[in-house]
Amino acid sequence: QVQLVESGGGLVQPGGSLRLSCVLSGSIFSRYAMGWYRQAPGKQRELVAAIASGGTTTYADSVKGRFTISRDNAKNTVYLQMNSLKPEDTAVYYCNSYPPKLIASDYWGQGTQVTVSS
Repeated sequence: QVQLVESGGGLVQPGGSLRLSCVLSGSIFSRYAMGWYRQAPGKQRELVAAIASGGTTTYADSVKGRFTISRDNAKNTVYLQMNSLKPEDTAVYYCNSYPPKLIASDYWGQGTQVTVSS
């Protein structure tokens, strides 16, 4: 059974940092490019960052220079280091394959809430 479990979210002040983690079980992690996505209230889910199995990365313009995606294939884990957080980064953050739903059809994990507020 495929499972994606995100963790590491929380409440942080503007300018602060958080590190998100996502563990994949039930499938072969190294096969997939992985992405972090986010969905703010009233908005569509959007791609934040992605990393290929070999390590090539891509970022949304809104997070370039502030966020860093990385992966550890031995631990079946993808990370998102978020620095210089802004209130507009507030959202539920999800991980999935890139493009999404390649690991399991129509599947998303529970996500992790990130709230940036003073």
